[in-house]
Order: sequence, then C-alpha cells, then structure tokens
Amino acid sequence: PISNYYNKVKLALLEKGVPFREEATGVAGRGAKSEEALRDSPLGKIPYLRTEHGPLCESQAILEYIEAAWPEPPLLPKDPYAAAKVRELIAFIDLHVELVARELYSQAFFGGTLADGVAARVRERLARNIAALARLVRFDPYIAGPTFTQADCAAWASFGVITMATQAIYGEDMLTAGGVDWRPYAKRLAERPSVQRVAADRKAAQDRAAARS
Repeated sequence: PISNYYNKVKLALLEKGVPFREEATGVAGRGAKSEEALRDSPLGKIPYLRTEHGPLCESQAILEYIEAAWPEPPLLPKDPYAAAKVRELIAFIDLHVELVARELYSQAFFGGTLADGVAARVRERLARNIAALARLVRFDPYIAGPTFTQADCAAWASFGVITMATQAIYGEDMLTAGGVDWRPYAKRLAERPSVQRVAADRKAAQDRAAARS
C-alpha cells in the first residue's frame, strides 16, 4: 500500500467499483523470488494482477485492461484525441518525472547515500521535465480537464512521493516550484472515497512499518 504504482491501480479499481482482493507477496523484497511470483510478474515487481485469463503486470497495462473490461464509469474520454492526451500526461508523470525522481529515493527514504553528481544531474532533469509537465496539466478541476481519469490516478499516487523526495534532497517541492501547483488539486481529490481509502491504507502500512523499525 505504500507503492505509488500499486496505488495508481488500486484507485482505478475503486473508482470503477471492481471487486478485488489484495494479497501480500514476496516480490517486493530484495530476496529470492518464487517461481510462482516470477510467473505473475517476471521482473518481480508490484503491482500485478491475477485475472480469470491469467496474470498481468505493469501498472499502465493493468489500467488499460481495467478500462476495457469494466468500461463504466469511464476513466478515459470517449474522444480519441482526449484519451490520447490523458495517456500523454501519464507518460510524462510516470516516465519523465517520477522515474527521474526515483533515483533520489534511496537517500530520501531508505537511509542510502547518492553517488557523487547524482543529485545535481537529477535536479537538472527534473527541473526541465517538470517545466514540460506544467505545460500539459490543466487542473480544470482534474489534471486532464473536467472529468476524473487515469491521469488523476497516476498524479495523485506519485506527486506526494516526488515532493517528499525533492524536499528531502533539495529542500523544496520541485513540482510546485516548477509550475505544477498540485496541492489545491490534491485537496479536492481528498474528498473522493477512493482517495480516502487508498490514503488510509497507505498510512496504516506506514505506521506498521514504523512500529517494526
């Protein structure tokens, strides 16, 4: 429940009212992965989904499957161009911002130390990519326009993590500083039952982890 990509998928399932069961697995740790786990998620990553047809991994592939299998309520616009713009936003959030910020997580969250030059290199890339993302976001009131979409699942799940990481390493919220004023938007999303459920589950998992440490 702490993983942003896990929560991206969980939000979509909750928004659509799809029944699902969460299971603890061994794939997220550093130890050996079971053959069963690798069958379901060949890189040993979460999230992955077990369906009546077989397993499926990679968060965006899972979201596309969910949308096709349970089309109502829609999390992609019917208009092809509008749907493509949602997917474009997700690519920017997941690949051009979150994946870049992920290099900071070892030091920001897990007590590691960044190699020489990594922090400066990541900051330069993040500044450029966040400025590009700022040209795409709408917050009208949702990130892609007037309706809640898959892009909101991605944004809500990752923006807080990115902000915490950049604050820990650079002393500032690089998203807001770069023109992506996401905090008022996050407050609006916090009124949604799906977001409340995911946030509560995430906090409970964080509390359990803190109690063990």
